[in-house]
Amino acid sequence: MSANDGATGEQSPDETEISYEAAREELVGIVGRLESGGVPLAESLELWERGEKLARICADWLDGARARVEAARATDQPDD
Repeated sequence: MSANDGATGEQSPDETEISYEAAREELVGIVGRLESGGVPLAESLELWERGEKLARICADWLDGARARVEAARATDQPDD
């Protein structure tokens, strides 16, 4: 499963290979910086944009994982 499953193709090559855990960790750091304040407006906007991309990557990973679990469960169901 790649982080780009279901994405719109707007991600750069390094973003398509980032793991869920790495994306989430970076996103948590960005949120912390934005919440702490003191970041200039232009940098805040860049951080917010990066955070949006990371959130989408995380959502794509979770959607892919959910689909895999549902597919596995469907194959494990006995035929009635």
